[in-house]
Amino acid sequence: MLIKNPKFEISAVGPKQYPNNHLPEIVLVGKSNVGKSSFINTMINRKKLARTSSEPGKTRQINFYNMDDSFYFVDLPGYGYSKMSKKEQEQVGKFIEYYLFNRKEIALIVFLVDIRHNPTQNDKLMYNYMISSGLPCLILANKADKIAKTKVDDAVHSLQKQLNPLR
Repeated sequence: MLIKNPKFEISAVGPKQYPNNHLPEIVLVGKSNVGKSSFINTMINRKKLARTSSEPGKTRQINFYNMDDSFYFVDLPGYGYSKMSKKEQEQVGKFIEYYLFNRKEIALIVFLVDIRHNPTQNDKLMYNYMISSGLPCLILANKADKIAKTKVDDAVHSLQKQLNPLR
């Protein structure tokens, strides 16, 4: 699919701010600085639609990107390390949780993990949520360009074992 007119639509912290045109939503989740915004830019072949930063925790609201009025990419704030206060982290966690548990338009969850690192406890919690939610989901091992090509297969296998040890 060729996206001709992608646009940022809105940043939201609650359901009254979510778009209400019932388009399917592809939701990006993962820890801070894993590359969720960069993923959006790469998928639509743009450099700066979704803002990126080397500083973890820059995305602090739920960002909706409209893809030719066909679907949304939804960029959630990352979890884990950021320069937000504990109170801000709690507030962000609550509106993310509300969105994930209640939004009917979610068509797919894309869970980005950093291939270079072992999954954190928060990564494992997110994985378990996705599996138990029954929503379609996929795991994307990101930042593979940062390791030797000969180590990619082993790193992916290790991630699979750690996130899903019983399957």
